Amino acid sequence: MLKGEEGVAIVKRSWLSACQIGAVYVGTIVGAGFATGKEIVQFFTQYGWIGLITILMSGFLFIWLGTKMMLISKRIKANSYKEFNEYLFGMSAGTVVNLFMLVILICVGAVMLSGAGAVFEEQLGWSFQLGLLLTVVLSVCVVLFGVKGLVGVNVIVVPVMIIFSFIIAGNSIADNGLSFLSLEPVKDSLKGWLAPFMYVSFNLAMAQPVLVPLATEAKDDWVIKRGGFIGGLVLCFILLTCHISIASLPEFHTFEIPMAEVVKLSMLSFFGIYVFVIYGEIFTSVVSDIFGLQRQLESMLNVSRYVVTVVLVSIIYMISQIGYGSLIEHLYPFFGYVSMAFLVLLVVRK
Repeated sequence: MLKGEEGVAIVKRSWLSACQIGAVYVGTIVGAGFATGKEIVQFFTQYGWIGLITILMSGFLFIWLGTKMMLISKRIKANSYKEFNEYLFGMSAGTVVNLFMLVILICVGAVMLSGAGAVFEEQLGWSFQLGLLLTVVLSVCVVLFGVKGLVGVNVIVVPVMIIFSFIIAGNSIADNGLSFLSLEPVKDSLKGWLAPFMYVSFNLAMAQPVLVPLATEAKDDWVIKRGGFIGGLVLCFILLTCHISIASLPEFHTFEIPMAEVVKLSMLSFFGIYVFVIYGEIFTSVVSDIFGLQRQLESMLNVSRYVVTVVLVSIIYMISQIGYGSLIEHLYPFFGYVSMAFLVLLVVRK
């Protein structure tokens, strides 16, 4: 029996093993942007009925290219995303890409931290800064004193969020029928057709730190192929249910946490639980991001982890002041465009 990056046991060829791979795949991609719904608005729902088609395209890309990334990782025996990028881009360009990934990860950490402030401000009516500072303090404590129990939070948070998304989508269809099929675009619809490629390339690039070593340890193509199929299919269903739910919300593009607004309107008695789930997903995303960056910078710079953590958290905190909605609206599409080079090479590599 083997252990994956997330501590998931990977056994011999079986559907249980494939489901474990799929679960890690889903848990890696389903970050705070998924939980809040803002990411889904940015890439899909704001483009109206086109979003439904591009979500199906994204599901296909997640299945095909997520599986291919894991298969390549297994065949070249890559132990980290650094080795994978050096194989994909070549040694020189791969080094540049890995450095750029550091920058992206820092910015993503800032987006997640800002999301915590947005939850406090928009949904609880508390201070944005209180949300940031509380999350920073808790994150630093977990990073410095142990992250063994962190993955356990996702074991609860992700399934609960998935269940909620299905129930909320069902309520939306019951109340509004299939109105999401004729949803009018809020933004230029031509950009909407690029969205699935940007979205998948960005998410797969960010998932490398987990999926690359996980696939290398799996050692069985059969398990990886079926795990990739299960994970990509589940991601597609979650995207669809969240899109359907958000499409029923008037002025959905004006909210920082649109999914919470949907729950507030359709399932008010569960609102408190869902806000907790959203914050839990944001918190685990922040800690995972800081922990991964801390380990990488510590090995690169040969500096005390305490110094690295303080400097890293300070940078992330300063960037987070820009605001959650603004960061997702500008940074995520930009990183999506840049990551498309990753997607193209992943397609053409044998």
